[in-house]
Amino acid sequence: MPSLTKHKSFEYTKLLVEGDSGTGKSGSLASLAGSGYELRILDYDNGLESLKQYIIRDYPEALSRVEYRTLRDRRRASAAGPIVSPKAFVSGLKMLDHWKYTSSDGEEIDLGKPAEWGPECILVIDSLTFMSDAAYDWADPLAPRSAQGGVDKRQIFGMAQEAVENVLALLTSEAFETNVIVMSHIKYMDTPDGNTKAYPTSVGKALSPVIPRYFNTVVQCVTINGKRSFRTKATPLIDLKNPAPFKMKSTFPLGTGLADIFKVLRNPLEAEDVDEPDTDDEEATPQQATAAE
Repeated sequence: MPSLTKHKSFEYTKLLVEGDSGTGKSGSLASLAGSGYELRILDYDNGLESLKQYIIRDYPEALSRVEYRTLRDRRRASAAGPIVSPKAFVSGLKMLDHWKYTSSDGEEIDLGKPAEWGPECILVIDSLTFMSDAAYDWADPLAPRSAQGGVDKRQIFGMAQEAVENVLALLTSEAFETNVIVMSHIKYMDTPDGNTKAYPTSVGKALSPVIPRYFNTVVQCVTINGKRSFRTKATPLIDLKNPAPFKMKSTFPLGTGLADIFKVLRNPLEAEDVDEPDTDDEEATPQQATAAE
């Protein structure tokens, strides 16, 4: 029988980062590259400019440690409306199986299987929101049509949701021996009791509350009073997860936060206990979050 000292959480971190647009999610990855991790990013947002600038400023030697693939479905105009060429989702799945492609200058890139990269690499999905959009584009032409060409949109949503959930199950499985960070925008949803809760944005509404179940660590990127930071402690608005509550601070500065969080999660036995008052953090309302964009 294995002991907890052999548990793979000591080797691999599977982290969900939630935040509104403009709170600094992508740029926050710079501290991990600066700490020596190899970052391999599936870039569905086409928004890595901030990460590039932070690395150039703070960790210029780390630029070569960041590998990325930008995946966006091509759209072209037509008299009937935009026409989508749905390739991004399938291309991402191929990369998750084997990170291999031909670069724009003709170089053959082969980094092997992401599931075998090991503890010094981090696979990043940036973001789940746009990956979910790509999954919907992929599912749309596959849904059965009626004789008149009509389609039940519920079938498209169902296929896309199942595909996205299967990807999350793969990335967070024990067999996927690589650190994983999934970035997601936030969707504010009304609950049956009349309250508002914040969930990761994905296809439709049914999948969003399910997504955090796949991760042992869920943090929020917030901007309050002009200050950006990571929050690790749940609030009435958003449910977060912290597997090391006695070692993890309730907030971390955005600039070094991900590196600090990884340090605690990867070496919890060496981390010092934190002594913080048991009070709720200042809550960021949806209105505050929107103002920060």
